[in-house]
Amino acid sequence: MAFLNLFQVLLLLSLAASALSTRPYKNGLTPYFYDFVCPQALPTIKRVVEAAVQKEQRMGASLLRLHFHDCFVNGCDGSILLDPTPTIDSEKRAGPNSNSARGFEVIDQIKAEVDRVCGGPVVSCADILAVTARDSVVALGGPWWKVRLGRRDSTTASRTTANLVIPAPNMDLPALINNFKRQGLKVKDLVALSGAHTIGFAQCRIYRDRIYNDSNIDHAFAKNLRYSCPRTGSDTNLASLDPTPAHFDTLYYNNLLTQKGLLHSDEALSTGEDALELVKRYSYNYEAFWEDFAKSMVRMGNIKPLIGNQGQIRSNCRRVN
Repeated sequence: MAFLNLFQVLLLLSLAASALSTRPYKNGLTPYFYDFVCPQALPTIKRVVEAAVQKEQRMGASLLRLHFHDCFVNGCDGSILLDPTPTIDSEKRAGPNSNSARGFEVIDQIKAEVDRVCGGPVVSCADILAVTARDSVVALGGPWWKVRLGRRDSTTASRTTANLVIPAPNMDLPALINNFKRQGLKVKDLVALSGAHTIGFAQCRIYRDRIYNDSNIDHAFAKNLRYSCPRTGSDTNLASLDPTPAHFDTLYYNNLLTQKGLLHSDEALSTGEDALELVKRYSYNYEAFWEDFAKSMVRMGNIKPLIGNQGQIRSNCRRVN
């Protein structure tokens, strides 16, 4: 009987510890949200992401970008995934996303696989985007962090808002700071999250104005880019955002210190004292960059999530139920 009582006490303590570990954070999100309802959800996402990035390394940056562009428009609610309908003004048609945002078919595959292993639509599309962003960074050699989960999916989208609030590549530093401030993010978040440009590519139409009109750009760097990005035409030709577009390193920041940022908004980070100090620090200290990037990704992922009975869990990420 004494053994039984001890066993019961230990069991109760274990359950209490488990409850504390799964308790939601202040905004209702927790890294452990699916641990009991579908423990295979996160490993499934990781497997599909790794396969997609192995097939096409550029996909890692594309999937990370989807999460950014989702969160900045009315919060991290999966609205960027909704296709246009008579009642949905799709964010896919917004200027920053049109003929640019990609990876939707990978999200579709993840959703199908996760719903299969979970026995139904348990995991939201918004959470899939958040986990996919993390796993894409890891797949390209970057840091891992605990993704807070429990978001629900929006039933609306806003192309107008997307056009207004997604940071533009021609923004200067004050505009970028104000843009991030409106999302509850600070200068450190701006500089750290801009480090996402250590992977991926940009289209000629996005950086053309910089290589022909900016003065704070390395002459040889600009001249070389002009071969594949003439003043007119070739709008979709690609250039890498840093010298190693498939590896999550710190060369992006090194480029900024030598006026080789591909976008005007990239190089703008070197024009302010506080931002420049962070650029310098990250350029030689990858551990600092990784730590701050991970923390800033969590903060960005906390932007206005739908929780509880808000929104829905979509059965198909491209349309509302």
